[in-house]
Amino acid sequence: MNTEDVTKRCLSLAGAGEEYPFGPQPAVYKVGGKIFALLGEDAEPPRVSLKLPPDEVQALQAQYEGTVLPGYHLNKRHWVTVLLNGVLDDGELKALIEESYDVVVATLPKRLRPR
Repeated sequence: MNTEDVTKRCLSLAGAGEEYPFGPQPAVYKVGGKIFALLGEDAEPPRVSLKLPPDEVQALQAQYEGTVLPGYHLNKRHWVTVLLNGVLDDGELKALIEESYDVVVATLPKRLRPR
């Protein structure tokens, strides 16, 4: 996936929006006011940070050493930064984006969850 694909996938999820609270980079994707993805398009290679369950964070880092890194400037227990270098196939990355979204939605009060 490239950065355009990541953006399209994030924005295709119910209630998701894009913001730039930190300046022109990174693009921040939120649902119910909570972040589920950050996309660094200007990095080389581009990268996306995602929130995942802690046990999965460790497993992904071990499985994809050098591609799935501890979350950059984020809680390393809950966040990973995935390099968009082609190591993860599109299906795997889409699944991780959806899982990050689901993890965040599960923490929202019911009144803020997308229908």
